[in-house]
Amino acid sequence: MSLFNRLAVVALLLVLLLLSACARPVYQVRVIDTPESRELLGWQKPYEVNGVRFHPLAEYQGYRERGTASWYGRDFHGLKTSNGEIYDMYGVSAAHKTLPMGTSVRVTHLASGRQVTVRINDRGPFVGDRIIDLSYGAARELGIVES
Repeated sequence: MSLFNRLAVVALLLVLLLLSACARPVYQVRVIDTPESRELLGWQKPYEVNGVRFHPLAEYQGYRERGTASWYGRDFHGLKTSNGEIYDMYGVSAAHKTLPMGTSVRVTHLASGRQVTVRINDRGPFVGDRIIDLSYGAARELGIVES
């Protein structure tokens, strides 16, 4: 292989690496405005993400859910969350698809028993079967950053 061909392959790999680092999931979000929801605040209204409809809960007392937690960080740091706050990846907060904004939630790492209490201030996660998306700070407290 000539030197030119090797340089071309290396350059192509670098470009692909840079493009993959910049890729973020793209979501189509639509708030569903119906006569029943017109009086609700924006984050209380039903919404749709990529064709899947979600209905924020009005009542959450006793709510329990078991499943996979994930975390989000640098790509969203400094951007607005669903309730209008600025996301601080080092803070302790979380995103949930349907729990009311401002709700405090205790998340338990079942393997280690570690717990963290987070406040819901965003919507998500919309990837796979995950049930809650923790801030980096909350994930660090639970010890799940590496996993």
